[in-house]
Amino acid sequence: MWPQLARFATLLLASALILSGCASRAPAVNPDASVQPEARDYRIGPGDTLNIIVWRNPEVSLVVPVRPDGKFSTPLVEDIAASGKTATALAREIETSLAKFIQDPVVTVVVTNFVGTYSEQIRVIGQAAKPQALPYRKEMSLLDVIIAVGGTTEFAAGNKANVIRNVDGQQKRIAVRLDDLMKDGDISANMTMRPGDILVIPESIF
Repeated sequence: MWPQLARFATLLLASALILSGCASRAPAVNPDASVQPEARDYRIGPGDTLNIIVWRNPEVSLVVPVRPDGKFSTPLVEDIAASGKTATALAREIETSLAKFIQDPVVTVVVTNFVGTYSEQIRVIGQAAKPQALPYRKEMSLLDVIIAVGGTTEFAAGNKANVIRNVDGQQKRIAVRLDDLMKDGDISANMTMRPGDILVIPESIF
């Protein structure tokens, strides 16, 4: 009987060790995984500056701003719509337009002075030092946004701030803790931002 009990105890101990090892190897859950922005190409917006390079045709190459109506003009083609398009897509469209005047044009579009489309800008309102709309950048965080607007005013209720986000056509309000993040250095209060987010920083009633 004692040998059987010894074998049973050994099996129980081995099973416990196996389960413990499996638990220790379980992948960690990223609490911010649900708000990671999907990969996307940059979309041109009003206010962006375009460097249009036409290979072997410097006379029609130029640097031009995108007008508030989302369009721009070149010496050969007027009123080309740029807003909402990628640089590559716009380059192909310019090639098609220039093909009427230039044989086999090869166009490269380089975007500078990034502003982006309104739908992808991040807006900061309320008790920010410099409330403004910011161009979204890949992997932009709440801390990046706060730095860009110069922090909050002395009247801000930072821990009562909210991020308003469009999720599947519905507005979702996400509570954020700006005071904990900025004053206490609590990195757990940081979060990933998404294009179109609105950060609302209320005024303290005290």
